[in-house]
Amino acid sequence: MAILLGEWRRHGSRQGAADLAAAVELHVLDGQLPIGTRLPAERELATALGVSRTLIGAALDRLREDGLVASRQGAGSWVAGTGTRRAEPELAGGNALIDLAKAAPPALPGMTAAVDAARQDLSAYLSGNGYITGGLPVLRERLAERYTARGLPTTPDQVIVVNGAYSAFVLCLRMLAGPGDRVLVEQPTYPNALDALRAAHAQPVPVALDPVGGWDLAGFEAAVRQAAPRFGYLVVDFQNPTGLRLDAAGRERLAGMLTRSHTPVVVDESLVELDYEGDPVHGPPPFAALGGELTLTVGSAAKTYWGGLRLGWIRGSTELLDRLLSSRYAIDLGPPVFDQLVLASMMEPAGYEALAKRRHDFRGQRDALVAALRTHCPNWTFVVPSGGLSLWCKLPEAMSTRLAVSAANHGVQLAPGSRFGVHGGLERWIRLPFGLPSGQLEDAVRRLAAASASISGCANVPAVDVAVT
Repeated sequence: MAILLGEWRRHGSRQGAADLAAAVELHVLDGQLPIGTRLPAERELATALGVSRTLIGAALDRLREDGLVASRQGAGSWVAGTGTRRAEPELAGGNALIDLAKAAPPALPGMTAAVDAARQDLSAYLSGNGYITGGLPVLRERLAERYTARGLPTTPDQVIVVNGAYSAFVLCLRMLAGPGDRVLVEQPTYPNALDALRAAHAQPVPVALDPVGGWDLAGFEAAVRQAAPRFGYLVVDFQNPTGLRLDAAGRERLAGMLTRSHTPVVVDESLVELDYEGDPVHGPPPFAALGGELTLTVGSAAKTYWGGLRLGWIRGSTELLDRLLSSRYAIDLGPPVFDQLVLASMMEPAGYEALAKRRHDFRGQRDALVAALRTHCPNWTFVVPSGGLSLWCKLPEAMSTRLAVSAANHGVQLAPGSRFGVHGGLERWIRLPFGLPSGQLEDAVRRLAAASASISGCANVPAVDVAVT
């Protein structure tokens, strides 16, 4: 609990109970403390945090009042709900809170036209039962064509459609590993993948990424040799959250090492289409082109087309996909037919034209966020990514959790750096997505500057007049 909370106390604050309650609430709302989680005893938690038992009791009283925590004599305290205090946070005037906790954009323009086209095509499927193993043939064909165009020859039977990239990872996890098995991951990495590993009682083995240089290939080789993981999970294209991309030479070395050790690997390509410096078709070779039969590639419609479609896919050998399909029915019965028709329509030439415009717009939003940070938060450092959806910013001090708490009071929702670490930590880092319009991003950065000043005592930071309900 102490590791998870990190640096929870605001700089110079005398409201310790309020700060602790806010930090716990943040992790409850963020899913790090799921409903039903039993909390440590007051005396034990006070010792771990180095505070008085009175402060712990006062913080728990606040959490009980807000409906987040319940207690019973003799049974202790546990997370009981997500509370009501900020369930639907809004700013004065009815404006929504600026959400920078999710790196997901709105729907791609042209979605309505695709829905209309899908409605016309749906009649051909209504006479059947709607359960289509592996996904609609037309969508699998278009996905296979896209892989082939990128230099990875693929047939439709090497692709299955699933309910999003997260569902794809869970399916792969279920097939490849069990309780107690080790899984190689990057540090930092996609937090939902870490949540899935914890839920499956698998043991993540992290290898740190250099925020500038990227993948420590010698470190990965050592981890494979020493830990003998059952499989690896990698995001080599515009890695979430760092935005880094592994070059062709690095891919060849890492893929060769995993192949020689007979280590399967799940490669998440959810962001591969968001390349702002070149054409995605002519980027570095897909990892699967180097990794062979033990590589499963995961893709998603959420980052490029729309998260509301809840569609993803897995590309792999027919042998591995047959194994996946045989175990799939314990999790779901397949994705909706209508959503697949919509995505198939979006993957026609007009949809790729809209995707090219989206890349142009996102590049402008990235540059707007960079400019705003350099103006309002000049002591934050980062590497400008050539693609993806976020900046990975290094803060001037270890304050990521405190900043996320303070930012909510200034009208911005953030995911603290600890969400992206295997064992928490990363308190000097924060992820800032740039999927929102440039004006909102600039407004968010001004508020973040004020939030940062409120916990670090920095001077000469412009004030932001924001009333939060």
